Amino acid sequence: MTLTKADIVEKLTDDLGFKKHQATQITESLLEIIKSTLEPGEDILVSGFGKFCVNEKGERRGRNPSTGDDMMLRPRKVVTFNCSGKLREKVNGN
Repeated sequence: MTLTKADIVEKLTDDLGFKKHQATQITESLLEIIKSTLEPGEDILVSGFGKFCVNEKGERRGRNPSTGDDMMLRPRKVVTFNCSGKLREKVNGN
């Protein structure tokens, strides 16, 4: 199952009693805070959940899958997620 923004809004309205427009604003605000924090390269630590990290990948040799030609891939930033021990235990049913 995929969790969508609409699912989060529905949970906030059903479980916590927020009005739909309030739940939508909360969800959008939270996601905007996450995006604006990651954009300059800062990490985000959510205790009991995990850590979002921005990592730099350098230039590297790659291959065009359709033509097989070698090419250089430019440097870029990637976001990774490392789950906390508590989340790992919950997912594994411990």
